[in-house]
Amino acid sequence: MPRLLVLPDNQQFDSRPGETILAADLRHGVAHVHACGGQARCSTCRVQVLDGLEHLPPRNAPEQALAQRLRLPDNIRLACQTSATAGPVRFRRPVIDELDVRLTRQELAHPDQQLGEEKRLAVLFSDIEDYTVFAETLPAYDIIHVLNRYFELMSGVVRDHQGRVSDFIGDGLMAVFGMDDEATAAADAVAAGRAMLLAVEHLNPYLRTMYGCGFRVRIGIHYGDVVVGHIGGPDTRKLATIGDPVNVAARIEAANKELGTSLLVSQAVVDALGDSLTVRRGFLAPLKGKKGMHRLYEVAPADSA
Repeated sequence: MPRLLVLPDNQQFDSRPGETILAADLRHGVAHVHACGGQARCSTCRVQVLDGLEHLPPRNAPEQALAQRLRLPDNIRLACQTSATAGPVRFRRPVIDELDVRLTRQELAHPDQQLGEEKRLAVLFSDIEDYTVFAETLPAYDIIHVLNRYFELMSGVVRDHQGRVSDFIGDGLMAVFGMDDEATAAADAVAAGRAMLLAVEHLNPYLRTMYGCGFRVRIGIHYGDVVVGHIGGPDTRKLATIGDPVNVAARIEAANKELGTSLLVSQAVVDALGDSLTVRRGFLAPLKGKKGMHRLYEVAPADSA
């Protein structure tokens, strides 16, 4: 009989022929949530298959319909519809309490918002150099006005290069590239970064006329595997990008200050683009919060060679 290994309960037992994972769990005392009664009308019984996916049959029609609606990856299965044909099968129950049940109901209410998808993306961070000094010289209204003008300009550049703005953090911007086409992620991000530097130069005459000073921006770009999904409560859900490449990109952006540069990219970006990318200088530099030394490369703005 197929052997099932259940996490986070740390239980293991055999299931009967034709018995669903949900039925086997309940028979062995596992408090497996199944809000709809095991009718494939919710996803609260879903499990993340860690090992043994090959021992599970293809999704039946009810499971396939819900999986398509929620865009579930192949290793997420409905326990109420899935029976193991062999073993062992090791899986984790992500829904374990009432709060989890409420979250899954939100997911059903917003099927267009993906739960979490692994992607290979380029992540770009930018901020304004010496922004604090600039902000201290202006009234609050003017600061908001200038930031809105700046972010509208930068967001347009990101969109023009097939990117998506993920977040604004103070004077900082985070964008991701490759959501629609991972093959061009690194190239699009670098092109956007170069265009952002040029766009700021076009903004500066306005700033100097209005406020007597201009902006310089710092940009960092990294490339790697992340998880993209919607997070937050019912009224605050937004698309978020999670993973180490996000942290590394932020650290690369910060490294511009120490290295006296404006646009830095990681070794992963250079490897992805090969000879198509021209760099000015290379550095071996530490990144705050990361171990060891890291290869970073300076890239010229769009109007420079």
